[in-house]
Amino acid sequence: MTTQTKARPDRSIPEGITVDTIDVRGQKLHVAIKSGSMDKPPLLMFNGIGANLELGFPFLEALGDRRAVLFDVPGVGGSPMPALPYRPATLARLAKHLLEILGIDRCDVSGVSWGGGLAQQFAWQYPRICRKLVLVATSSGWTMVPGKPSVLSRMASIKRYTDPGYMRSIAAEIYGGAFRTDDGLIGAHVSGMKPSSNAGYMLQLLAMTGWTSVHWLWRLKQPTLVISGTDDPLIPVANARLLARLIPDARLELVDDGHLFMVTDPKGTARMVNGFLDG
Repeated sequence: MTTQTKARPDRSIPEGITVDTIDVRGQKLHVAIKSGSMDKPPLLMFNGIGANLELGFPFLEALGDRRAVLFDVPGVGGSPMPALPYRPATLARLAKHLLEILGIDRCDVSGVSWGGGLAQQFAWQYPRICRKLVLVATSSGWTMVPGKPSVLSRMASIKRYTDPGYMRSIAAEIYGGAFRTDDGLIGAHVSGMKPSSNAGYMLQLLAMTGWTSVHWLWRLKQPTLVISGTDDPLIPVANARLLARLIPDARLELVDDGHLFMVTDPKGTARMVNGFLDG
């Protein structure tokens, strides 16, 4: 049985975006739905590890008249823990069922960082639903060119999402780019965070353990935009070059920023994404 509960009005939610709790085959999901033109396919978005959907609001707003769907994966943000651990294929199937509830049978798909793996998995698993693919600051999984060891060790902990002061102290080191010079950007990012549970974060880490797309990327049919920051300490730009090389119909765009350019420059990133999806 599927139920949908509309949340109370929240002044922190931008105009044009609604946030609901939707029961997807027994798993409740915290879902943001952005309204827009019905003449364009909506954009299904997968967030980065530990990131709650509210962190995506500036980008959603910058998308203009494009419809979009973004949800917290189980155990993160406003979505409760799942009954069982999951894999990328599980979350892709959950997203498909969510789209069915929303009446969406075809869409574009994007994913940032950890969520980029889910976006690849969804495109591979449901080629008839995914029209175009956008991969942001991401990699092919365990076959990736790794970032700096000091950065990866910090990513293994959820502390940056539970301790705002700690996040401010390490943001420039782990995310690079504009965070190195603009403390205001870090503060704005921190203000939108909602801590996940340690268990939820661990499930995200475990989900991608051993996962890679490298052996089937060449079979993806969707036109794909790969975007990477040139100063990304976490997922070096070599990973974007690999994705663009292995996906047959892919285009690579580099931006002079770090790992979270979607956060530091949501309007510029949305302009690039809209141009690709409308082209």
